[in-house]
Amino acid sequence: MAEATNNPLAKTPLYDLHVKLGGKMVPFAGYEMPVQYPMGVKKEHLHTRSQAGLFDVSHMGQVRLKGENAAAALEKLVPVDIIDLPSGKQRYALFTNDNGGVMDDLMVSNLGDHLFVVVNAACKQQDIAHMQANLGEGVEIEVLEDRALLALQGPEAATALSRIVPEVAKMLFMDSQLITIEGVDCIIGRAGYTGEDGYEISIPADKAEFIATLLLDLAEVEFIGLGARDSLRLEAGLCLYGHDIDPTTTPVEASLLWAISKNRRAEGSRAGGFPGADIILDQIQTKDVKRKRVGLLGQGRAPVREGSDIVNAQGEKVGVVTSGSFGPSANAPVAMAYVGIEYAALDTELYALVRGKQLPMNVAKTPFVPQRYYRG
Repeated sequence: MAEATNNPLAKTPLYDLHVKLGGKMVPFAGYEMPVQYPMGVKKEHLHTRSQAGLFDVSHMGQVRLKGENAAAALEKLVPVDIIDLPSGKQRYALFTNDNGGVMDDLMVSNLGDHLFVVVNAACKQQDIAHMQANLGEGVEIEVLEDRALLALQGPEAATALSRIVPEVAKMLFMDSQLITIEGVDCIIGRAGYTGEDGYEISIPADKAEFIATLLLDLAEVEFIGLGARDSLRLEAGLCLYGHDIDPTTTPVEASLLWAISKNRRAEGSRAGGFPGADIILDQIQTKDVKRKRVGLLGQGRAPVREGSDIVNAQGEKVGVVTSGSFGPSANAPVAMAYVGIEYAALDTELYALVRGKQLPMNVAKTPFVPQRYYRG
């Protein structure tokens, strides 16, 4: 998504490398980003599923939080256990608002003497301001403007990266560590946004091209653009902020119950205490929501795009698609949508309106392809 401003687009530290390698650059969240390379979106998608894809995600916001009270202060802004997050581990979190809506989703790592936070590109200024306004005295907020971020994803990611950095082979899903690559101090987390095993690597900006080239020289690795990143995360059932989650959707409506730590729920040891807690915890207990995010699997071949209306057998509108595409690995149209709660049961047949036609789709489990995170 391009920003609706006249400001010049920002460039990541890898912009020149993208252009050199034939990346097709498009506006996205205020940056010039590669949507695809000469290989093309479908082949890039399938390469990531079979080998390893390298993604430039340097447009994301990176923040370091320091201070004895950093974990407790951040925990007041998210429905997640931050205080007991072990050193060397990371956790998916949500910034919520007073209405229980999702302001952004983020990753939080405990690196021992500080927390390392990664937020979405389109929300980073808002998120930084939110933390500055609410974390309180005694928490130092350092915005890391001088770092790039790479994601290496796919079943061969560990094999490839461990030839350069052997210690990454021992990491498990959601581990996060300070690791040196060829003399460059990096933050490496074993996680990602594709449903595949892989790593996210934070690198000093002036070393980004060096590390990226090092990785691209590995036989298994190809650069992958935003197009395949989107189809990969959709097949993996992962939300895209501003589409599948936003300030008007609660975590319960968004089917993100797993992202609300047990000790922050009504019966937990540190129940509530985050923005919108009363609304969210009540929804968990009563199950009283009017709509739900579901997966939809098409019965035909035509893709169903974001914004398409979902109707029932009587032609009445019952929902709307928030993400949709043809899934190259699922080999079928896949989508995520919000539908009325009475239509959210698995295998419910619904119809997507596409150019005046009703395309049959079934409510389906997500992910649409098996996740392959490495848990040991």
